Amino acid sequence: MAKKQRPLHTCTECGYSSPKWLGRCPDCGAWGTLQESAPVVAEKSVQGLTPATPATPITNVPAASTRSIGTGISELDRVLGNGIVPGSVVLMAGEPGVGKSTLLLEVASQWARQGRTALYVTAEESAGQVRARAERTGALHETLLLVAESNLDVVFGHVEQARPSLIIVDSVQTMHAPGVEGVAGGVAQSRAVTAALTTLAKSTGIPILLVGHVTKDGNVAGPRVLEHLVDVVLGFEGDKQSSLRMLRGIKNRFGATDEVGCFEQTATGIREVPDPSGLFLSHRGTTPDGSAVTVAMDGVRPIVAEVQALTVEPVAKNPRRVVTGLDAGRVPMVLAVLQARAGQRTNEKDAYVATVGGMRIQETATDLAVALATWSSLHEQPLPPRLVVIGEVGLAGELRRVPGTQRRLAEAARLGYRHALVPTGTQATDVSGMHVQEVGTLVEAIAAVASPPARQRQPGSRQPKSD
Repeated sequence: MAKKQRPLHTCTECGYSSPKWLGRCPDCGAWGTLQESAPVVAEKSVQGLTPATPATPITNVPAASTRSIGTGISELDRVLGNGIVPGSVVLMAGEPGVGKSTLLLEVASQWARQGRTALYVTAEESAGQVRARAERTGALHETLLLVAESNLDVVFGHVEQARPSLIIVDSVQTMHAPGVEGVAGGVAQSRAVTAALTTLAKSTGIPILLVGHVTKDGNVAGPRVLEHLVDVVLGFEGDKQSSLRMLRGIKNRFGATDEVGCFEQTATGIREVPDPSGLFLSHRGTTPDGSAVTVAMDGVRPIVAEVQALTVEPVAKNPRRVVTGLDAGRVPMVLAVLQARAGQRTNEKDAYVATVGGMRIQETATDLAVALATWSSLHEQPLPPRLVVIGEVGLAGELRRVPGTQRRLAEAARLGYRHALVPTGTQATDVSGMHVQEVGTLVEAIAAVASPPARQRQPGSRQPKSD
């Protein structure tokens, strides 16, 4: 039978193959990653192997095999999609010290409290260190098994002996697969470890949670193929100066990736925050000047947030613009529109604009809150109490609609806000207990807060559109 040998070069980062060597991979863009592999023998005819089991009609596949199991942590279940699917592999990545190990130790503890056996494999810390953390966070349980091991073959032996229903590996970059060249955390080792653990999960039906490191850019460390092998990729984010932690879905084969889980890092471990809006609002008796309340969307989750602005006499010739928690490039633009289109002398003051509670907002729906908070600080006049403002500010001073206004207003009304300013033409029905006023420009919005409408108007009635 005629055979022909073809040279083959494979990228160690993404698996791209090329018949010739290239300095840069055309797929992932990495340099010097194409290595020559064994030549592929092409034959004129290929004889298939007889399968052990015939193909199964999709209607005969049991639906229970993909039924989620609750972890006991509702915020995590929200992001996963109602829980962990049997046989799935979940990769949780985050910066050092953000609380990945603490959260997964709490998951293992909750799993054990439900009468199941969980195996926690730590390759970074000693068993004593994990025991101390579990004692501090109240995660001790008899059916929570602990193994301090980095050899993958030994871990598989523990799985055969203990037969757990949940496996947690901390972390995948510190595990070592015997027989595979390279150091732990390298491209070859990380790929081999992840592939072996994925095969274990699919063949036994045991869900596996992996801890992953991240690079300086925030990407998962190691080859890109890691994210392709696993079923779910979660990003655990948080600022070291704040106790707030956000869990986001990056990839999810069993649900949506627009859900967000909110946690708080405390001295006794990770605590769920089912109502995060309270963390971002300052509870006060009176509304101070320079403060505006808006509703931001984090995925599909509306969160009520407070934006504060402080304007003072400049300490230098050029006024300063200091921004915290917002888009540092967009806030100066909003202040420029406030001066050019609304006649407010923002160029004569130093402006400090920030969010409350360590929240980070990148969407444009907070433009109106930034503008009105700055106006309030300039005139030392507080905005009307129980007022929420939503809208994007254009360069011409017009207000533009933002998506999800109905859900934003409903969340604000749930927290007791009774008045709202929204752009003209917002397709949002009346919210029970809230007076919604439409404004078309930034000037109209300032006029509305400078002379608020009569309070005798019944809640829920919509203000006529401005001319």
